[in-house]
Amino acid sequence: MTTTPAPTSRILLSSPDVGKREEELVVEAVRSGWIAPLGPMVDAFEAAIAERCGRQHAVALSSGTAALHLALLEVGARPGTIVIVPTMTFAATANAVAYTGAEPFFVDCEEQTGNLDPDLLERALAQLQAEGATVAAVVPVDLLGRCADYSRLLPICERFGVPVVSDAAESLGASHAGRPAGSFGVMAALSFNGNKIMTTSGGGMLLTDDAATAARIRYLSTQARQPAAHYEHTEIGYNYRLSNVLAALGIAQLERLDGMIARRRAVREQYVEIFAGVDGVRVFQRDGDAADNCWLTAVVIDPAEARWTAKDLRAALDAADIESRPLWKPMHLQPVFAQSRSLTVGAAERLFTCGVTLPSGSALKPDDIQRVAEGLVRFLERA
Repeated sequence: MTTTPAPTSRILLSSPDVGKREEELVVEAVRSGWIAPLGPMVDAFEAAIAERCGRQHAVALSSGTAALHLALLEVGARPGTIVIVPTMTFAATANAVAYTGAEPFFVDCEEQTGNLDPDLLERALAQLQAEGATVAAVVPVDLLGRCADYSRLLPICERFGVPVVSDAAESLGASHAGRPAGSFGVMAALSFNGNKIMTTSGGGMLLTDDAATAARIRYLSTQARQPAAHYEHTEIGYNYRLSNVLAALGIAQLERLDGMIARRRAVREQYVEIFAGVDGVRVFQRDGDAADNCWLTAVVIDPAEARWTAKDLRAALDAADIESRPLWKPMHLQPVFAQSRSLTVGAAERLFTCGVTLPSGSALKPDDIQRVAEGLVRFLERA
Protein backbone atom coordinates (compact mmCIF):
# COMPACT_ATOMS: atom_id res chain seq x y z
CA MET A 1 0.00 0.00 0.00
CA THR A 2 1.31 3.43 -0.89
CA THR A 3 0.46 6.75 0.67
CA THR A 4 0.43 10.18 -0.92
CA PRO A 5 2.81 12.63 0.74
CA ALA A 6 1.13 15.51 2.49
CA PRO A 7 1.20 18.67 0.39
CA THR A 8 3.77 21.26 1.38
CA SER A 9 3.42 25.01 1.00
CA ARG A 10 5.84 26.76 -1.31
CA ILE A 11 8.68 28.54 0.45
CA LEU A 12 8.95 32.07 -0.95
CA LEU A 13 11.94 34.35 -1.35
CA SER A 14 10.74 37.18 0.88
CA SER A 15 7.15 37.09 2.10
CA PRO A 16 5.76 39.85 4.35
CA ASP A 17 6.63 39.60 8.04
CA VAL A 18 3.66 40.99 9.97
CA GLY A 19 2.18 40.23 13.38
CA LYS A 20 0.26 41.51 16.35
CA ARG A 21 1.83 44.97 16.49
CA GLU A 22 0.88 45.67 12.87
CA GLU A 23 -2.67 44.53 13.57
CA GLU A 24 -2.92 46.81 16.61
CA LEU A 25 -1.84 49.94 14.73
CA VAL A 26 -3.98 49.21 11.65
CA VAL A 27 -7.04 48.79 13.88
CA GLU A 28 -6.13 52.04 15.63
CA ALA A 29 -5.91 53.82 12.27
CA VAL A 30 -9.27 52.43 11.13
CA ARG A 31 -10.99 53.35 14.37
CA SER A 32 -9.59 56.87 14.19
CA GLY A 33 -11.60 57.52 11.04
CA TRP A 34 -8.50 58.46 9.02
CA ILE A 35 -9.04 55.98 6.19
CA ALA A 36 -8.25 58.12 3.15
CA PRO A 37 -4.72 59.15 2.19
CA LEU A 38 -2.94 61.33 4.74
CA GLY A 39 -3.56 61.54 8.46
CA PRO A 40 -1.66 61.29 11.76
CA MET A 41 -0.14 57.89 10.99
CA VAL A 42 1.36 59.27 7.77
CA ASP A 43 2.85 62.22 9.65
CA ALA A 44 4.35 59.95 12.31
CA PHE A 45 5.66 57.48 9.72
CA GLU A 46 7.36 60.23 7.73
CA ALA A 47 9.03 61.62 10.84
CA ALA A 48 10.26 58.19 11.95
CA ILE A 49 11.68 57.29 8.53
CA ALA A 50 13.40 60.67 8.18
CA GLU A 51 15.07 60.17 11.56
CA ARG A 52 16.10 56.60 10.73
CA CYS A 53 17.66 57.67 7.42
CA GLY A 54 19.33 60.84 8.71
CA ARG A 55 17.22 63.15 6.54
CA GLN A 56 15.42 66.40 7.30
CA HIS A 57 12.28 65.52 5.37
CA ALA A 58 10.39 62.43 4.19
CA VAL A 59 7.29 62.27 2.00
CA ALA A 60 5.19 59.08 2.12
CA LEU A 61 4.08 57.95 -1.34
CA SER A 62 2.20 55.12 -3.01
CA SER A 63 5.36 53.35 -4.23
CA GLY A 64 9.12 53.60 -4.55
CA THR A 65 8.57 54.08 -8.28
CA ALA A 66 6.47 57.16 -7.56
CA ALA A 67 9.29 58.52 -5.41
CA LEU A 68 11.81 58.01 -8.20
CA HIS A 69 9.48 59.58 -10.76
CA LEU A 70 8.91 62.74 -8.73
CA ALA A 71 12.58 63.01 -7.75
CA LEU A 72 13.63 62.84 -11.39
CA LEU A 73 11.09 65.47 -12.40
CA GLU A 74 12.49 67.75 -9.71
CA VAL A 75 16.08 67.46 -10.93
CA GLY A 76 15.02 68.30 -14.47
CA ALA A 77 14.61 64.96 -16.23
CA ARG A 78 12.52 65.60 -19.34
CA PRO A 79 12.55 64.88 -23.08
CA GLY A 80 15.96 65.68 -24.53
CA THR A 81 17.86 64.80 -21.34
CA ILE A 82 19.64 61.63 -20.21
CA VAL A 83 19.52 59.81 -16.87
CA ILE A 84 22.25 57.29 -16.09
CA VAL A 85 20.92 54.09 -14.52
CA PRO A 86 22.70 50.85 -13.56
CA THR A 87 21.83 48.07 -15.97
CA MET A 88 21.68 45.65 -13.01
CA THR A 89 18.42 46.74 -11.43
CA PHE A 90 14.68 46.12 -11.35
CA ALA A 91 12.67 47.67 -14.18
CA ALA A 92 11.11 50.32 -11.92
CA THR A 93 14.34 52.33 -11.89
CA ALA A 94 14.40 52.62 -15.66
CA ASN A 95 10.62 52.96 -15.95
CA ALA A 96 10.68 56.05 -13.75
CA VAL A 97 13.13 57.63 -16.21
CA ALA A 98 10.81 56.79 -19.09
CA TYR A 99 7.86 58.41 -17.28
CA THR A 100 9.67 61.77 -17.48
CA GLY A 101 10.41 61.43 -21.19
CA ALA A 102 14.16 61.35 -20.53
CA GLU A 103 16.45 58.74 -22.10
CA PRO A 104 17.91 56.06 -19.82
CA PHE A 105 21.60 55.33 -20.37
CA PHE A 106 22.60 52.01 -18.81
CA VAL A 107 25.99 51.48 -17.15
CA ASP A 108 27.41 48.15 -15.99
CA CYS A 109 28.07 47.00 -12.45
CA GLU A 110 30.92 45.78 -10.29
CA GLU A 111 30.87 41.99 -10.48
CA GLN A 112 31.52 41.50 -6.76
CA THR A 113 28.69 43.74 -5.54
CA GLY A 114 26.33 44.15 -8.50
CA ASN A 115 26.32 47.91 -7.86
CA LEU A 116 27.10 50.70 -10.31
CA ASP A 117 30.75 50.63 -11.38
CA PRO A 118 32.30 54.05 -10.56
CA ASP A 119 34.98 53.77 -13.24
CA LEU A 120 32.44 53.01 -15.94
CA LEU A 121 30.20 55.80 -14.65
CA GLU A 122 33.08 58.26 -15.06
CA ARG A 123 33.66 57.03 -18.61
CA ALA A 124 29.96 57.38 -19.44
CA LEU A 125 29.76 60.92 -18.06
CA ALA A 126 32.88 61.95 -19.97
CA GLN A 127 31.47 60.45 -23.17
CA LEU A 128 28.11 62.18 -22.77
CA GLN A 129 29.74 65.48 -21.86
CA ALA A 130 31.89 65.29 -25.01
CA GLU A 131 28.72 64.75 -27.03
CA GLY A 132 27.14 67.85 -25.51
CA ALA A 133 24.36 65.82 -23.93
CA THR A 134 22.41 67.06 -20.90
CA VAL A 135 22.59 64.51 -18.09
CA ALA A 136 19.77 65.26 -15.65
CA ALA A 137 20.79 62.74 -12.98
CA VAL A 138 22.65 59.61 -12.01
CA VAL A 139 20.54 57.02 -10.18
CA PRO A 140 22.71 54.51 -8.26
CA VAL A 141 20.82 51.45 -7.02
CA ASP A 142 21.57 49.78 -3.67
CA LEU A 143 21.35 46.20 -4.94
CA LEU A 144 19.81 43.52 -2.68
CA GLY A 145 20.50 45.62 0.42
CA ARG A 146 24.12 46.61 -0.31
CA CYS A 147 24.64 50.36 -0.56
CA ALA A 148 26.36 51.55 -3.71
CA ASP A 149 29.89 52.94 -3.33
CA TYR A 150 28.80 56.51 -2.71
CA SER A 151 32.27 57.42 -1.42
CA ARG A 152 33.44 57.14 -5.05
CA LEU A 153 30.23 57.86 -6.94
CA LEU A 154 29.34 61.20 -5.35
CA PRO A 155 32.67 62.96 -6.05
CA ILE A 156 32.54 61.80 -9.68
CA CYS A 157 29.04 63.18 -10.16
CA GLU A 158 29.98 66.41 -8.40
CA ARG A 159 32.92 66.94 -10.79
CA PHE A 160 30.56 66.64 -13.75
CA GLY A 161 27.88 68.77 -12.09
CA VAL A 162 25.26 66.01 -12.18
CA PRO A 163 22.84 65.42 -9.25
CA VAL A 164 22.49 62.00 -7.66
CA VAL A 165 19.10 60.44 -6.90
CA SER A 166 19.65 57.35 -4.77
CA ASP A 167 17.45 54.32 -5.45
CA ALA A 168 17.50 52.89 -1.94
CA ALA A 169 14.39 50.77 -2.52
CA GLU A 170 16.17 47.60 -1.37
CA SER A 171 18.52 48.97 1.31
CA LEU A 172 16.59 50.47 4.23
CA GLY A 173 18.55 49.67 7.39
CA ALA A 174 21.87 49.28 5.57
CA SER A 175 24.68 51.83 5.67
CA HIS A 176 27.80 52.99 3.84
CA ALA A 177 30.79 54.74 5.44
CA GLY A 178 28.80 55.21 8.63
CA ARG A 179 25.83 56.87 6.92
CA PRO A 180 22.41 55.20 6.58
CA ALA A 181 20.91 54.12 3.29
CA GLY A 182 18.63 56.85 2.01
CA SER A 183 20.92 59.66 3.21
CA PHE A 184 22.85 59.93 -0.06
CA GLY A 185 22.16 62.21 -3.02
CA VAL A 186 19.94 65.25 -3.37
CA MET A 187 17.00 62.88 -2.95
CA ALA A 188 16.52 59.18 -2.26
CA ALA A 189 13.67 56.73 -2.81
CA LEU A 190 12.59 53.89 -0.52
CA SER A 191 10.16 51.06 -1.31
CA PHE A 192 7.79 49.32 1.08
CA ASN A 193 6.47 46.78 -1.42
CA GLY A 194 5.26 43.46 -0.02
CA ASN A 195 8.58 41.66 -0.47
CA LYS A 196 10.88 44.39 0.84
CA ILE A 197 12.84 44.44 4.11
CA MET A 198 9.74 46.07 5.67
CA THR A 199 6.39 46.61 4.03
CA THR A 200 3.29 48.80 4.01
CA SER A 201 1.67 46.35 1.55
CA GLY A 202 2.44 48.88 -1.16
CA GLY A 203 4.16 52.18 -0.65
CA GLY A 204 7.34 54.20 -0.78
CA MET A 205 9.07 57.28 0.56
CA LEU A 206 10.98 60.21 -0.90
CA LEU A 207 13.79 61.56 1.28
CA THR A 208 15.44 64.98 1.05
CA ASP A 209 17.15 67.59 3.20
CA ASP A 210 15.54 70.51 1.36
CA ALA A 211 12.27 71.86 2.76
CA ALA A 212 11.22 73.46 -0.53
CA THR A 213 11.76 70.18 -2.38
CA ALA A 214 9.69 68.26 0.17
CA ALA A 215 6.86 70.80 -0.15
CA ARG A 216 7.00 70.55 -3.93
CA ILE A 217 6.84 66.75 -3.82
CA ARG A 218 3.83 66.89 -1.49
CA TYR A 219 2.13 69.29 -3.88
CA LEU A 220 2.78 67.21 -7.00
CA SER A 221 1.81 63.95 -5.30
CA THR A 222 -1.64 65.28 -4.33
CA GLN A 223 -2.71 66.15 -7.89
CA ALA A 224 -0.96 69.57 -7.81
CA ARG A 225 -4.02 71.12 -6.26
CA GLN A 226 -3.84 74.87 -5.68
CA PRO A 227 -4.92 76.33 -2.30
CA ALA A 228 -8.41 77.30 -3.42
CA ALA A 229 -11.86 76.38 -2.12
CA HIS A 230 -12.60 74.77 -5.48
CA TYR A 231 -10.34 72.36 -7.36
CA GLU A 232 -7.81 74.61 -9.11
CA HIS A 233 -4.86 73.17 -11.08
CA THR A 234 -2.15 75.07 -12.95
CA GLU A 235 0.02 72.05 -13.78
CA ILE A 236 -0.17 68.26 -14.00
CA GLY A 237 -0.05 66.43 -10.70
CA TYR A 238 -0.15 62.82 -9.56
CA ASN A 239 -2.22 60.69 -7.18
CA TYR A 240 0.82 59.37 -5.34
CA ARG A 241 0.21 59.78 -1.61
CA LEU A 242 0.25 56.92 0.92
CA SER A 243 -2.88 56.08 2.91
CA ASN A 244 -3.07 56.55 6.66
CA VAL A 245 -3.96 52.86 7.15
CA LEU A 246 -0.89 51.66 5.27
CA ALA A 247 1.29 54.12 7.17
CA ALA A 248 0.14 52.39 10.37
CA LEU A 249 1.63 49.18 8.99
CA GLY A 250 4.84 51.06 8.29
CA ILE A 251 5.17 52.41 11.82
CA ALA A 252 4.86 48.91 13.28
CA GLN A 253 7.30 47.48 10.73
CA LEU A 254 9.87 50.17 11.44
CA GLU A 255 9.70 49.37 15.15
CA ARG A 256 10.65 45.78 14.27
CA LEU A 257 13.13 46.53 11.49
CA ASP A 258 16.35 45.72 13.31
CA GLY A 259 15.02 42.35 14.45
CA MET A 260 13.90 41.51 10.91
CA ILE A 261 17.33 42.41 9.55
CA ALA A 262 18.97 40.20 12.18
CA ARG A 263 16.82 37.24 11.13
CA ARG A 264 17.71 37.75 7.46
CA ARG A 265 21.38 37.86 8.41
CA ALA A 266 21.00 34.59 10.32
CA VAL A 267 19.53 32.99 7.20
CA ARG A 268 22.50 34.24 5.18
CA GLU A 269 24.92 32.74 7.68
CA GLN A 270 23.31 29.34 7.18
CA TYR A 271 23.85 29.63 3.44
CA VAL A 272 27.47 30.62 4.03
CA GLU A 273 27.94 27.47 6.09
CA ILE A 274 26.22 25.23 3.53
CA PHE A 275 28.32 26.49 0.61
CA ALA A 276 31.62 26.74 2.50
CA GLY A 277 34.22 24.71 0.63
CA VAL A 278 31.96 24.05 -2.37
CA ASP A 279 34.06 24.61 -5.47
CA GLY A 280 32.85 27.25 -7.89
CA VAL A 281 30.24 28.85 -5.60
CA ARG A 282 30.38 32.15 -3.73
CA VAL A 283 27.77 33.82 -1.58
CA PHE A 284 27.07 37.05 -3.45
CA GLN A 285 28.02 40.28 -1.65
CA ARG A 286 29.41 38.30 1.29
CA ASP A 287 32.67 40.27 1.41
CA GLY A 288 32.12 43.41 3.48
CA ASP A 289 28.45 42.70 4.20
CA ALA A 290 28.51 43.87 7.82
CA ALA A 291 26.74 47.10 6.83
CA ASP A 292 24.18 45.42 4.51
CA ASN A 293 20.58 44.66 5.43
CA CYS A 294 20.73 41.17 3.81
CA TRP A 295 17.40 41.76 2.07
CA LEU A 296 18.09 38.93 -0.37
CA THR A 297 20.93 36.43 -0.31
CA ALA A 298 22.17 35.00 -3.58
CA VAL A 299 24.91 32.65 -4.71
CA VAL A 300 26.96 32.99 -7.88
CA ILE A 301 28.11 29.80 -9.62
CA ASP A 302 31.10 29.24 -11.87
CA PRO A 303 29.73 26.29 -13.89
CA ALA A 304 33.15 25.22 -15.17
CA GLU A 305 34.44 24.79 -11.63
CA ALA A 306 31.24 23.65 -9.92
CA ARG A 307 30.26 21.27 -12.77
CA TRP A 308 26.65 22.39 -12.46
CA THR A 309 24.77 25.55 -13.39
CA ALA A 310 22.49 28.12 -11.84
CA LYS A 311 19.64 26.61 -13.84
CA ASP A 312 20.39 23.16 -12.36
CA LEU A 313 20.12 24.56 -8.84
CA ARG A 314 16.94 26.47 -9.57
CA ALA A 315 15.32 23.39 -11.11
CA ALA A 316 16.14 21.29 -8.04
CA LEU A 317 14.73 23.91 -5.67
CA ASP A 318 11.61 24.30 -7.76
CA ALA A 319 11.05 20.54 -7.64
CA ALA A 320 11.19 20.82 -3.84
CA ASP A 321 8.60 23.66 -3.95
CA ILE A 322 11.19 26.25 -2.95
CA GLU A 323 11.20 29.58 -4.77
CA SER A 324 14.42 30.94 -6.23
CA ARG A 325 15.15 33.27 -9.12
CA PRO A 326 18.02 34.68 -11.17
CA LEU A 327 19.46 38.07 -10.30
CA TRP A 328 17.86 40.96 -12.17
CA LYS A 329 17.94 40.64 -15.94
CA PRO A 330 20.08 43.60 -17.08
CA MET A 331 18.08 46.50 -18.41
CA HIS A 332 20.11 46.75 -21.61
CA LEU A 333 18.90 43.22 -22.46
CA GLN A 334 15.23 44.01 -21.86
CA PRO A 335 13.21 44.22 -25.10
CA VAL A 336 11.47 47.40 -23.96
CA PHE A 337 14.83 49.20 -23.71
CA ALA A 338 16.44 47.64 -26.78
CA GLN A 339 16.97 51.06 -28.37
CA SER A 340 18.56 52.63 -25.28
CA ARG A 341 22.28 53.24 -25.14
CA SER A 342 24.58 51.54 -22.65
CA LEU A 343 28.16 51.11 -21.51
CA THR A 344 28.67 47.51 -20.44
CA VAL A 345 31.53 45.04 -20.03
CA GLY A 346 29.58 41.82 -19.40
CA ALA A 347 29.53 41.92 -15.58
CA ALA A 348 25.75 42.22 -15.18
CA GLU A 349 25.17 39.59 -17.86
CA ARG A 350 27.42 37.12 -16.01
CA LEU A 351 25.60 37.77 -12.73
CA PHE A 352 22.25 37.23 -14.44
CA THR A 353 23.41 33.96 -15.99
CA CYS A 354 25.23 32.58 -12.96
CA GLY A 355 23.35 34.01 -9.97
CA VAL A 356 20.58 32.39 -7.93
CA THR A 357 18.63 34.28 -5.27
CA LEU A 358 17.56 32.11 -2.33
CA PRO A 359 14.74 32.38 0.25
CA SER A 360 15.83 35.14 2.60
CA GLY A 361 12.76 36.50 4.39
CA SER A 362 12.55 37.30 8.07
CA ALA A 363 9.18 35.53 8.19
CA LEU A 364 10.79 32.15 7.40
CA LYS A 365 10.05 29.64 10.13
CA PRO A 366 12.72 27.25 11.47
CA ASP A 367 11.06 24.39 9.60
CA ASP A 368 11.19 26.42 6.36
CA ILE A 369 14.87 27.17 6.80
CA GLN A 370 15.56 23.54 7.57
CA ARG A 371 13.69 22.45 4.46
CA VAL A 372 15.67 24.81 2.26
CA ALA A 373 18.93 23.70 3.85
CA GLU A 374 18.09 20.04 3.30
CA GLY A 375 17.15 20.73 -0.31
CA LEU A 376 20.45 22.48 -0.93
CA VAL A 377 22.47 19.72 0.73
CA ARG A 378 20.69 17.03 -1.27
CA PHE A 379 21.37 18.91 -4.49
CA LEU A 380 25.06 19.38 -3.65
CA GLU A 381 25.43 15.69 -2.78
CA ARG A 382 23.88 14.64 -6.09
CA ALA A 383 25.76 17.27 -8.10
